[in-house]
Amino acid sequence: MAVNLHDKYAKQIQTKFTSESLVAGRLSTEYSWAGAKTVKISTPVTVPMVDYNRTGINRYGTPTEMEDTVQELTLTQDKSFCMTIDKGNNADQSGIKPAGKMLSLQIAERAVPLMDTYVFKTLAEKAGKVVGNSTKLSKTTICERISEGTLHLDDAEVPADNRTLFLSAEAYKLLKHSDEFLGVESLGQKALAKGQVGLYDNMTVVKVVKSRWPANVNFMIVHKNAATAPVKLNDTKLHQDPPGISGNLLEGRQYYDCFVFGAKCDGVYVEVDTSSGAGQIVDTPVIAAATGAITCATSGATIVFTTDGTDPRYSNTAQTGSAAGTGVGKVVRAYAYKTGMYPSAVSQETLTA
Repeated sequence: MAVNLHDKYAKQIQTKFTSESLVAGRLSTEYSWAGAKTVKISTPVTVPMVDYNRTGINRYGTPTEMEDTVQELTLTQDKSFCMTIDKGNNADQSGIKPAGKMLSLQIAERAVPLMDTYVFKTLAEKAGKVVGNSTKLSKTTICERISEGTLHLDDAEVPADNRTLFLSAEAYKLLKHSDEFLGVESLGQKALAKGQVGLYDNMTVVKVVKSRWPANVNFMIVHKNAATAPVKLNDTKLHQDPPGISGNLLEGRQYYDCFVFGAKCDGVYVEVDTSSGAGQIVDTPVIAAATGAITCATSGATIVFTTDGTDPRYSNTAQTGSAAGTGVGKVVRAYAYKTGMYPSAVSQETLTA
Protein backbone atom coordinates (compact mmCIF):
# COMPACT_ATOMS: atom_id res chain seq x y z
CA MET A 1 0.00 0.00 0.00
CA ALA A 2 1.33 3.45 -0.91
CA VAL A 3 0.47 6.59 1.04
CA ASN A 4 0.92 9.76 -0.99
CA LEU A 5 2.91 12.04 1.29
CA HIS A 6 2.57 14.93 -1.13
CA ASP A 7 -1.18 15.06 -0.52
CA LYS A 8 -0.85 14.60 3.22
CA TYR A 9 1.98 17.09 3.66
CA ALA A 10 1.39 19.40 0.67
CA LYS A 11 1.41 22.66 2.64
CA GLN A 12 4.32 21.56 4.81
CA ILE A 13 6.35 20.59 1.73
CA GLN A 14 5.77 23.93 0.04
CA THR A 15 6.55 25.80 3.25
CA LYS A 16 9.74 23.82 3.69
CA PHE A 17 10.90 24.57 0.16
CA THR A 18 10.20 28.27 0.58
CA SER A 19 11.83 28.55 3.99
CA GLU A 20 14.93 26.55 3.11
CA SER A 21 15.62 27.85 -0.41
CA LEU A 22 17.75 30.96 -0.93
CA VAL A 23 16.12 31.75 -4.27
CA ALA A 24 12.49 30.66 -3.86
CA GLY A 25 10.06 33.54 -4.37
CA ARG A 26 12.71 35.82 -5.88
CA LEU A 27 12.15 34.88 -9.52
CA SER A 28 9.17 35.14 -11.88
CA THR A 29 6.15 32.87 -11.54
CA GLU A 30 4.44 34.31 -14.61
CA TYR A 31 4.51 31.12 -16.66
CA SER A 32 3.10 27.70 -15.89
CA TRP A 33 4.41 24.30 -17.01
CA ALA A 34 1.20 22.51 -16.04
CA GLY A 35 0.61 19.74 -18.56
CA ALA A 36 3.75 20.60 -20.54
CA LYS A 37 7.48 19.90 -20.54
CA THR A 38 8.25 22.81 -22.87
CA VAL A 39 6.84 26.33 -22.84
CA LYS A 40 7.31 28.62 -25.84
CA ILE A 41 7.54 32.33 -25.11
CA SER A 42 6.92 34.74 -27.97
CA THR A 43 8.22 38.29 -27.68
CA PRO A 44 6.85 40.90 -30.12
CA VAL A 45 9.51 42.91 -31.96
CA THR A 46 8.86 46.65 -32.14
CA VAL A 47 9.81 48.85 -35.12
CA PRO A 48 11.95 52.02 -35.18
CA MET A 49 10.34 55.45 -34.98
CA VAL A 50 10.67 57.54 -38.18
CA ASP A 51 9.96 61.11 -39.21
CA TYR A 52 6.39 61.73 -40.31
CA ASN A 53 6.15 62.74 -43.99
CA ARG A 54 3.43 65.29 -44.75
CA THR A 55 3.30 64.32 -48.43
CA GLY A 56 3.06 61.09 -50.36
CA ILE A 57 1.26 57.82 -49.68
CA ASN A 58 3.15 56.21 -46.78
CA ARG A 59 3.23 59.28 -44.56
CA TYR A 60 3.78 57.21 -41.43
CA GLY A 61 6.61 55.29 -43.04
CA THR A 62 6.88 51.93 -44.82
CA PRO A 63 4.53 49.41 -43.21
CA THR A 64 6.40 46.61 -41.44
CA GLU A 65 4.69 43.36 -40.54
CA MET A 66 4.81 42.58 -36.84
CA GLU A 67 7.31 39.85 -35.97
CA ASP A 68 8.24 38.07 -32.80
CA THR A 69 11.11 36.03 -31.40
CA VAL A 70 10.46 32.63 -29.85
CA GLN A 71 12.27 31.13 -26.87
CA GLU A 72 11.68 27.49 -25.93
CA LEU A 73 11.99 26.62 -22.24
CA THR A 74 12.29 22.88 -21.67
CA LEU A 75 12.54 21.34 -18.20
CA THR A 76 15.65 19.17 -17.81
CA GLN A 77 16.18 18.48 -14.10
CA ASP A 78 14.39 15.30 -13.05
CA LYS A 79 15.71 14.17 -9.65
CA SER A 80 14.60 11.48 -7.22
CA PHE A 81 15.41 9.75 -3.94
CA CYS A 82 14.59 6.43 -2.29
CA MET A 83 15.08 5.28 1.32
CA THR A 84 13.76 2.64 3.69
CA ILE A 85 12.69 2.89 7.34
CA ASP A 86 12.95 -0.59 8.82
CA LYS A 87 10.34 -1.58 11.42
CA GLY A 88 13.00 -2.85 13.74
CA ASN A 89 14.74 0.51 13.74
CA ASN A 90 11.45 2.30 14.08
CA ALA A 91 9.63 0.15 16.62
CA ASP A 92 8.86 3.02 18.95
CA GLN A 93 7.56 5.37 16.25
CA SER A 94 4.09 5.48 14.74
CA GLY A 95 3.89 4.77 11.04
CA ILE A 96 3.82 7.92 8.94
CA LYS A 97 5.19 10.37 11.54
CA PRO A 98 8.91 9.44 11.20
CA ALA A 99 8.43 9.29 7.43
CA GLY A 100 7.21 12.87 7.49
CA LYS A 101 10.24 13.89 9.53
CA MET A 102 12.56 12.14 7.09
CA LEU A 103 10.84 13.86 4.19
CA SER A 104 11.45 17.22 5.86
CA LEU A 105 15.12 16.37 6.35
CA GLN A 106 15.48 15.16 2.77
CA ILE A 107 14.05 18.44 1.45
CA ALA A 108 16.17 20.62 3.73
CA GLU A 109 19.47 18.77 3.40
CA ARG A 110 19.35 17.38 -0.13
CA ALA A 111 16.56 18.55 -2.43
CA VAL A 112 16.65 22.31 -1.82
CA PRO A 113 20.46 22.70 -1.77
CA LEU A 114 20.72 20.75 -5.03
CA MET A 115 18.03 22.87 -6.67
CA ASP A 116 19.51 26.16 -5.41
CA THR A 117 22.96 25.15 -6.66
CA TYR A 118 21.56 24.45 -10.11
CA VAL A 119 19.55 27.69 -10.21
CA PHE A 120 22.49 29.93 -9.24
CA LYS A 121 24.80 28.13 -11.69
CA THR A 122 22.25 28.59 -14.48
CA LEU A 123 21.73 32.26 -13.69
CA ALA A 124 25.49 32.81 -13.83
CA GLU A 125 25.87 30.98 -17.14
CA LYS A 126 22.77 32.42 -18.85
CA ALA A 127 23.04 36.00 -17.56
CA GLY A 128 22.49 38.82 -19.99
CA LYS A 129 25.74 40.41 -18.82
CA VAL A 130 28.75 38.51 -17.49
CA VAL A 131 31.69 40.72 -16.51
CA GLY A 132 35.14 39.49 -15.59
CA ASN A 133 37.30 41.49 -13.21
CA SER A 134 40.97 40.66 -12.68
CA THR A 135 41.21 42.83 -9.56
CA LYS A 136 40.37 40.97 -6.39
CA LEU A 137 37.25 42.30 -4.68
CA SER A 138 37.97 44.39 -1.56
CA LYS A 139 36.26 46.61 1.00
CA THR A 140 37.26 49.68 -1.00
CA THR A 141 36.08 48.39 -4.39
CA ILE A 142 32.96 46.33 -3.73
CA CYS A 143 30.51 49.26 -3.71
CA GLU A 144 31.87 50.68 -6.95
CA ARG A 145 31.75 47.25 -8.60
CA ILE A 146 28.15 46.67 -7.54
CA SER A 147 27.32 50.15 -8.85
CA GLU A 148 28.62 49.08 -12.27
CA GLY A 149 26.03 46.33 -12.18
CA THR A 150 23.17 48.61 -11.18
CA LEU A 151 24.26 51.06 -13.88
CA HIS A 152 23.97 48.29 -16.47
CA LEU A 153 20.42 47.52 -15.32
CA ASP A 154 19.53 51.22 -15.22
CA ASP A 155 20.84 51.83 -18.76
CA ALA A 156 18.83 48.84 -19.97
CA GLU A 157 15.73 50.38 -18.33
CA VAL A 158 15.29 47.43 -15.99
CA PRO A 159 12.84 48.50 -13.23
CA ALA A 160 14.50 49.58 -9.99
CA ASP A 161 12.13 47.54 -7.83
CA ASN A 162 12.29 43.76 -7.32
CA ARG A 163 16.06 43.57 -7.72
CA THR A 164 18.00 41.12 -5.57
CA LEU A 165 21.74 41.31 -4.90
CA PHE A 166 23.01 37.78 -4.38
CA LEU A 167 26.44 37.62 -2.75
CA SER A 168 28.95 34.96 -1.90
CA ALA A 169 29.65 34.78 1.83
CA GLU A 170 33.13 36.19 1.14
CA ALA A 171 31.73 39.22 -0.72
CA TYR A 172 29.19 39.80 2.04
CA LYS A 173 32.01 40.14 4.57
CA LEU A 174 33.25 43.10 2.53
CA LEU A 175 29.88 44.72 1.85
CA LYS A 176 28.61 44.74 5.42
CA HIS A 177 31.24 47.34 6.34
CA SER A 178 29.79 49.79 3.81
CA ASP A 179 27.95 52.83 5.17
CA GLU A 180 25.23 52.26 2.56
CA PHE A 181 24.51 48.72 3.72
CA LEU A 182 21.48 48.30 5.98
CA GLY A 183 21.77 45.17 8.07
CA VAL A 184 18.97 43.14 9.58
CA GLU A 185 19.14 45.21 12.74
CA SER A 186 18.40 48.36 10.73
CA LEU A 187 15.37 46.68 9.20
CA GLY A 188 13.75 46.31 12.59
CA GLN A 189 14.21 42.55 12.83
CA LYS A 190 11.15 41.97 10.66
CA ALA A 191 10.49 38.50 9.25
CA LEU A 192 13.01 37.92 6.47
CA ALA A 193 13.30 35.16 3.92
CA LYS A 194 16.11 32.68 4.37
CA GLY A 195 19.46 34.12 3.35
CA GLN A 196 18.37 37.76 3.42
CA VAL A 197 20.88 39.80 5.38
CA GLY A 198 19.82 43.36 4.62
CA LEU A 199 19.37 46.02 1.94
CA TYR A 200 21.83 47.81 -0.32
CA ASP A 201 20.94 50.53 -2.84
CA ASN A 202 17.26 49.53 -2.49
CA MET A 203 18.10 45.93 -3.38
CA THR A 204 17.40 42.96 -1.14
CA VAL A 205 20.75 41.43 -0.18
CA VAL A 206 20.93 37.64 0.03
CA LYS A 207 24.05 35.86 1.26
CA VAL A 208 24.54 32.48 -0.41
CA VAL A 209 26.54 29.74 1.25
CA LYS A 210 29.61 28.46 -0.59
CA SER A 211 28.14 25.02 -1.31
CA ARG A 212 25.30 26.55 -3.37
CA TRP A 213 27.27 29.38 -5.02
CA PRO A 214 28.74 29.16 -8.56
CA ALA A 215 32.53 28.99 -8.75
CA ASN A 216 34.45 32.28 -8.87
CA VAL A 217 31.36 34.51 -8.98
CA ASN A 218 31.63 37.58 -6.75
CA PHE A 219 28.01 38.68 -6.92
CA MET A 220 24.97 38.77 -9.18
CA ILE A 221 22.10 41.22 -9.50
CA VAL A 222 18.84 39.62 -10.61
CA HIS A 223 15.54 41.31 -11.37
CA LYS A 224 12.60 39.11 -10.44
CA ASN A 225 10.99 39.22 -13.89
CA ALA A 226 14.22 38.41 -15.77
CA ALA A 227 14.29 34.71 -14.86
CA THR A 228 12.17 31.86 -13.56
CA ALA A 229 12.82 28.63 -11.67
CA PRO A 230 9.68 26.50 -12.05
CA VAL A 231 9.20 23.39 -9.91
CA LYS A 232 6.67 21.33 -11.82
CA LEU A 233 6.68 18.21 -9.69
CA ASN A 234 7.22 17.50 -6.00
CA ASP A 235 6.02 13.94 -5.66
CA THR A 236 6.60 11.85 -2.55
CA LYS A 237 5.18 8.46 -1.59
CA LEU A 238 5.37 6.16 1.40
CA HIS A 239 5.02 2.43 0.77
CA GLN A 240 4.11 0.51 3.92
CA ASP A 241 5.47 -3.05 4.07
CA PRO A 242 6.23 -3.36 0.32
CA PRO A 243 7.41 -6.82 -0.90
CA GLY A 244 10.83 -7.63 0.54
CA ILE A 245 10.82 -4.88 3.18
CA SER A 246 9.54 -4.97 6.74
CA GLY A 247 8.81 -1.32 7.27
CA ASN A 248 8.44 1.75 5.08
CA LEU A 249 9.82 2.64 1.67
CA LEU A 250 10.00 6.39 1.06
CA GLU A 251 10.32 7.67 -2.51
CA GLY A 252 10.36 11.16 -3.94
CA ARG A 253 10.81 13.02 -7.21
CA GLN A 254 11.54 16.64 -8.18
CA TYR A 255 11.09 18.04 -11.69
CA TYR A 256 12.34 21.60 -12.18
CA ASP A 257 14.62 23.97 -14.08
CA CYS A 258 15.82 27.56 -14.34
CA PHE A 259 15.60 29.93 -17.32
CA VAL A 260 16.64 33.49 -18.11
CA PHE A 261 14.18 35.25 -20.40
CA GLY A 262 15.93 36.46 -23.53
CA ALA A 263 13.81 39.59 -23.81
CA LYS A 264 14.66 40.55 -20.22
CA CYS A 265 18.17 39.13 -19.92
CA ASP A 266 19.68 42.52 -19.07
CA GLY A 267 18.03 42.04 -15.70
CA VAL A 268 20.67 39.45 -14.78
CA TYR A 269 24.18 40.83 -14.16
CA VAL A 270 27.07 38.66 -12.97
CA GLU A 271 30.61 39.59 -11.94
CA VAL A 272 33.25 36.85 -12.17
CA ASP A 273 36.56 36.93 -10.32
CA THR A 274 39.24 36.41 -13.00
CA SER A 275 42.20 37.39 -10.79
CA SER A 276 45.13 34.97 -11.07
CA GLY A 277 43.09 32.84 -13.46
CA ALA A 278 40.48 32.03 -10.79
CA GLY A 279 37.56 32.19 -13.21
CA GLN A 280 37.63 32.33 -17.00
CA ILE A 281 35.28 33.83 -19.58
CA VAL A 282 35.24 32.66 -23.20
CA ASP A 283 36.54 35.21 -25.70
CA THR A 284 33.90 37.05 -27.72
CA PRO A 285 33.61 35.61 -31.26
CA VAL A 286 34.72 37.66 -34.27
CA ILE A 287 32.43 37.73 -37.32
CA ALA A 288 33.90 38.47 -40.76
CA ALA A 289 31.57 40.89 -42.55
CA ALA A 290 32.76 39.82 -46.01
CA THR A 291 32.45 36.03 -45.58
CA GLY A 292 30.24 35.32 -42.57
CA ALA A 293 33.02 33.23 -41.01
CA ILE A 294 33.01 33.21 -37.19
CA THR A 295 36.12 32.60 -35.10
CA CYS A 296 36.79 32.44 -31.37
CA ALA A 297 40.21 32.82 -29.75
CA THR A 298 39.29 30.40 -26.96
CA SER A 299 40.43 26.94 -28.02
CA GLY A 300 37.70 24.30 -27.94
CA ALA A 301 34.84 26.77 -27.58
CA THR A 302 31.52 26.07 -29.27
CA ILE A 303 30.11 28.91 -31.38
CA VAL A 304 26.36 29.55 -31.57
CA PHE A 305 24.92 32.12 -33.98
CA THR A 306 21.74 33.54 -35.50
CA THR A 307 21.19 35.26 -38.84
CA ASP A 308 17.93 37.03 -38.07
CA GLY A 309 19.24 39.51 -35.52
CA THR A 310 17.96 37.58 -32.47
CA ASP A 311 20.11 36.83 -29.41
CA PRO A 312 21.72 33.40 -30.00
CA ARG A 313 21.81 32.65 -26.28
CA TYR A 314 18.04 32.39 -26.10
CA SER A 315 16.70 32.29 -29.67
CA ASN A 316 14.77 29.39 -31.12
CA THR A 317 16.57 29.96 -34.46
CA ALA A 318 20.12 29.64 -33.10
CA GLN A 319 22.57 27.39 -34.95
CA THR A 320 25.90 25.84 -33.93
CA GLY A 321 28.88 26.34 -36.24
CA SER A 322 31.45 28.80 -37.57
CA ALA A 323 29.95 29.68 -40.98
CA ALA A 324 26.96 32.00 -41.10
CA GLY A 325 26.93 32.17 -44.90
CA THR A 326 26.70 35.37 -46.91
CA GLY A 327 24.06 37.93 -47.84
CA VAL A 328 24.39 41.68 -47.98
CA GLY A 329 22.64 43.26 -45.02
CA LYS A 330 22.24 39.98 -43.13
CA VAL A 331 22.64 40.54 -39.38
CA VAL A 332 24.74 37.86 -37.69
CA ARG A 333 25.00 37.58 -33.92
CA ALA A 334 27.18 35.03 -32.15
CA TYR A 335 28.46 33.92 -28.77
CA ALA A 336 30.64 31.02 -27.61
CA TYR A 337 30.68 28.68 -24.63
CA LYS A 338 32.99 26.05 -23.17
CA THR A 339 32.64 23.67 -20.24
CA GLY A 340 34.38 25.01 -17.15
CA MET A 341 34.25 28.62 -18.35
CA TYR A 342 31.61 31.34 -18.38
CA PRO A 343 30.13 32.11 -21.82
CA SER A 344 31.28 35.01 -23.97
CA ALA A 345 29.51 38.23 -24.73
CA VAL A 346 27.44 38.44 -27.91
CA SER A 347 29.09 39.91 -31.02
CA GLN A 348 27.17 41.36 -33.97
CA GLU A 349 28.03 42.10 -37.58
CA THR A 350 26.11 43.14 -40.68
CA LEU A 351 27.41 41.23 -43.70
CA THR A 352 28.69 43.11 -46.70
CA ALA A 353 28.79 40.29 -49.24
